[in-house]
Amino acid sequence: MPAPDLDTIVSLAKRRGFIFPAAEIYGGFANAYDYGPLGVELKRNIREAWWRSMVRERDDVVGLDASLMTNPQVWVASGHVANFTDPLVDCKSCHQRFRLDHLEEGIYGEVRRDASGALRCPNDGGELTEPRQFNMMFKTQVGPVPDEASVAYLPPETAQGIFINFENVVSSMRRKLPFGVAQSRVSFRNEITPGRFVFRTLEFEQMEMEYFCRPPKDRANPEEYLSLYRAWVQERLRWYTDVIGIDPARLRLREHTREELSHYSAGTTDIEYLFPWGWGELEGVAARTDFDLTQHAQLSGHPLTYFDEETNEHVVPWVVEPAAGLTRTLAVTLLEAYTEEPDEKGDNRVVLKLRPNIAPVKVAVLPLSKNEKLRPTARRVYDLLRPLWLAQYDETQSIGRRYRRQDEIGTPLCVTVDFQTVGEEGQPGDDAVTIRERDSQAQVRVPMAGLVEALRDRLGGC
Repeated sequence: MPAPDLDTIVSLAKRRGFIFPAAEIYGGFANAYDYGPLGVELKRNIREAWWRSMVRERDDVVGLDASLMTNPQVWVASGHVANFTDPLVDCKSCHQRFRLDHLEEGIYGEVRRDASGALRCPNDGGELTEPRQFNMMFKTQVGPVPDEASVAYLPPETAQGIFINFENVVSSMRRKLPFGVAQSRVSFRNEITPGRFVFRTLEFEQMEMEYFCRPPKDRANPEEYLSLYRAWVQERLRWYTDVIGIDPARLRLREHTREELSHYSAGTTDIEYLFPWGWGELEGVAARTDFDLTQHAQLSGHPLTYFDEETNEHVVPWVVEPAAGLTRTLAVTLLEAYTEEPDEKGDNRVVLKLRPNIAPVKVAVLPLSKNEKLRPTARRVYDLLRPLWLAQYDETQSIGRRYRRQDEIGTPLCVTVDFQTVGEEGQPGDDAVTIRERDSQAQVRVPMAGLVEALRDRLGGC
């Protein structure tokens, strides 16, 4: 099934409590979104799936949570103060601003040019100003007096907090090369281009890991290092298909050309997804060499080296960096899971076919009707399941409508309590409930004594 259009996902996300426009009652705020009750659970589950794969299931990676606010010299050393820029142009007629590279890529719509081939404004065809560089970092101040000494920056990435803590991690955790340090946290970028929902926002969450290894013997021909880099590219690609459940046909690898590479990079590969508007980056895996540790050591005057017991010398490790966008992954997860198909009656139903490990709600408890005789047993089932999984209880509207509601938010399983469960007209009930599966719509009756085990079997990995 082809991916749905973006408007469909935006509508569902708001209607069902995944994502809301920020400050909507005040007219909103460009490129900013709030995550609702289901969105915050989906985001947490994706983050946990990444953390489990990257940290808990490996013995060579540890975690970190570095401060968002840090010494501004960190961003000088990393090159962000001088080089974290995009080319900006203005339309002389409508005065709207655009990123030059996005104009050329057609992100604003049809690419318009004049007779000489020069780019024109996509809105009104107006003449554009000469490009100027625009730094995307948010500048702030620390302390009561706004002067040069108080300048600080909101972090545009998570990596630098890892690099400046390299020595602390090595000395406290006694790690031997190769090893990694992982971190998931918020980053901020003053984006020029409006962002197609949560694909490009001012505030977003990243999931990054810096994998430190021994420097190559031949810096000009670092084959072993590049093999490690390529292995991480394949490992991260596998995570999207095997853990998140993305169709491999909508994923591809795009290796940066030599002209695209940063001056310090020995190689960079983007994992791209086929969005409704075309291919776009989902994650980047970069071979960053020893650039960051070297830069911080030079500017701080504090050597950031590792004592290699094999060679009996201090070395500056080289780094491979898989850097994923959590908010982009969430958007892709919604796009990928969205399905329209007939239900058991032949009517159209919308289903989010989320994998159980990332679905916000794992199980819904639904009494067959809003009947006082069913409620006590249904609540007892709900109370039984709540400590084990995120569950919902719903008794309003018809059972069919409630099934549709749970299908649309991606709940894998529903448990129905009916009159056969509790008995009627003086007859005892069978003390059994019906489990209904989201994707197949198949239903199976199980005794309540075995309900938890039956759900565990169907919710493997949760």
